Amino acid sequence: MPDETHRMRLDAATKHLDAPIAVVDLDAFDHNAADLVRRAAGRPIRVASKSVRCRFLLERVLRKDGFAGVMAYSLAEARWLAREWAGTELAETDILVAYPTTDHAALRRLADDPHARTHVSIMVDSVAHLDLVDAALGFGHAEIRVCLELDVSWRPLYGLDLAHVGTRRSPVFTASQAGALARAVVSRPGFRLVGLMGYEGQIAGLGDQPAGKPVTGAVLRWMQDRSAHELAARRSAAVAAVRAAADLEFVNGGGTGSIETTGWDESVTEVAAGSGLIGPTLFDGYRRFAPVPAVLFALPVVRKPRRGIATLFGGGYIASGPAGKDRLPSPYLPAGLKLLGVEGAGEVQTPVAGRAARDLRVGDKVWLRHTKAGELAERFTEYHVLDDDEVVDVVATYRGEGQCFG
Repeated sequence: MPDETHRMRLDAATKHLDAPIAVVDLDAFDHNAADLVRRAAGRPIRVASKSVRCRFLLERVLRKDGFAGVMAYSLAEARWLAREWAGTELAETDILVAYPTTDHAALRRLADDPHARTHVSIMVDSVAHLDLVDAALGFGHAEIRVCLELDVSWRPLYGLDLAHVGTRRSPVFTASQAGALARAVVSRPGFRLVGLMGYEGQIAGLGDQPAGKPVTGAVLRWMQDRSAHELAARRSAAVAAVRAAADLEFVNGGGTGSIETTGWDESVTEVAAGSGLIGPTLFDGYRRFAPVPAVLFALPVVRKPRRGIATLFGGGYIASGPAGKDRLPSPYLPAGLKLLGVEGAGEVQTPVAGRAARDLRVGDKVWLRHTKAGELAERFTEYHVLDDDEVVDVVATYRGEGQCFG
């Protein structure tokens, strides 16, 4: 729970800095990293860069025991990371692009870069993706590493798509479909099949203990338990079918919220996680773990329209996903503040109300948390690094390095 001591520490460490600012607390970040390793129980963790978007933090966690590889969210990003890390201790980092690409220019740059081509794998879920690569690169192109994506959503009506619980991703759902696609990749010149991946968003991205909603929580736990058991059997069969066609280097599964249940499937060789390092509000509602907020942002009070309301500058950092209150940033410190229902968080002003607002003055900082881990980095070019009770460094986000991979 937020407390006044924490607020005083943050305010004292940043008293020389004008808000809006974003800070990363290294103690909290390292604590969260250690907890992810504990939960993974020996499986290596591939870091989901989409949830971090700061090279300093990616490099810090990749140097820790228990973490190996990056799950990038675009091919351009993957190649950039490979190029930045070439010639460093992270040069051999394996980078998996989590989503299929249609970027012809990025594919051509990958094909022309021997180092990146050795360490970057692209995602495919159909022959159409192979056709696109061939169209971009031409006949006889250099070998491209590929990973198949398995749809690991839950279809409770005997596998029929009439009831689909989870994210809409790959069309490959059954073991036979996975095996057929694997054989198609292996038979195609210019491709090397190295991995299989599946993201169970209905478990990894939905908190099973939402605050104040015990019935919803019970329904979610029921759904997630049945989904996890169905998936363990289906994914194992799919892995076996794909391995019959190719000698896989990795089978990736899960996310921050599903590390334990993903571990039920012994065919999974690694897990993915990223949000658990940052601790955004989206991950407050889980029973098995509780990330410490490691990245916060502060907005300045710019006006006091009335005693119980303080208006902050900016703050409309709305998270992606279905529009709703749970996508808004949340006032964190001082404790007891809330957004106004009629205004929410705005592009140029964000009013907050509550008993604590009475004591706020123009120029004070209000600390907030964002909903989705990596998206705050799109709003700030730099993070101020907090170690113990002082700011010890200023590091660039992807934006700060002039990179935008949206």
